[in-house]
Amino acid sequence: MTTISLLRPRQHPVGRHPKRTRERILASALKEFSDKGFAGARVDRIARRARINKRMLYHYFGNKAHLFREILARKVRERSAWAVTAPDDAAESLAFWFDTACRDRDWVRLMEWEALGSADGAISGDAERRGAFQMGVAQVRERQARGLLRADVDPGHLLLAMVALTTFPAAFPQFTRLLTGLKPTDRAFVTHHAAFLRRLADGLRPARQRHPAEARR
Repeated sequence: MTTISLLRPRQHPVGRHPKRTRERILASALKEFSDKGFAGARVDRIARRARINKRMLYHYFGNKAHLFREILARKVRERSAWAVTAPDDAAESLAFWFDTACRDRDWVRLMEWEALGSADGAISGDAERRGAFQMGVAQVRERQARGLLRADVDPGHLLLAMVALTTFPAAFPQFTRLLTGLKPTDRAFVTHHAAFLRRLADGLRPARQRHPAEARR
C-alpha cells in the first residue's frame, strides 16, 4: 500500500498557480455571462466550470459584479487592440470585423444580454467603452480625411452602420436563417456574406474610388 501511494502523482492545489486560476475563472465567467446574462449567471456554476471553490473566486474577484466588470474591461481592451490592426480599406475592414464577430460570439451574446437588462441606459464600464468607441470614430474620421471613406456622412453614424452590418447575423441568427436559409455558423453563409460586404463597401468609398459599375449608379 505504501509503494502504491508513493507512485501516485501529486495533486497540486489550484491556488498555487494564481495567474492560471484567474484565467480559468475569467474564461468560465465569459461563457456563463454570455449564456445566461448577468442576472441569470451563477457564481457556483462559474466556480464549478473553473474547477475551484466559490471562496477562491471571491478571493480573486470580490463578487459577481466585479467579475463581470473585469470581463467587460478585458474584452474592450482586446477589441481595441484588434481595431489598431484592422485594414484601412473599407471592403477589407468590413470583412475583418465580420470575421471577428463570427469568432467572438460570446461577446455578441454578452452585448445582447446587456441590452435587455439596461433599459435605463446605464451600462458597466461606460467611461472606458465610450473612450474605445470615440477612438473608433476618430479612426473613421481619419480615413475620411485620407479619402478612404466618403466624407459626406457623419463618422459616428457610419461606424454604427458598419458595426450593424458585421454583427447582426451573429446577434440574430433566426433572421439570418429565415432570410438566407443558412445559419450564421454555416461556412457557406460566412463566405457569401463576406463577399457581399466587400461589394457593399464600394458605397462607403468616395465616388472616385468606386468600381466603374458602382460609380455609375
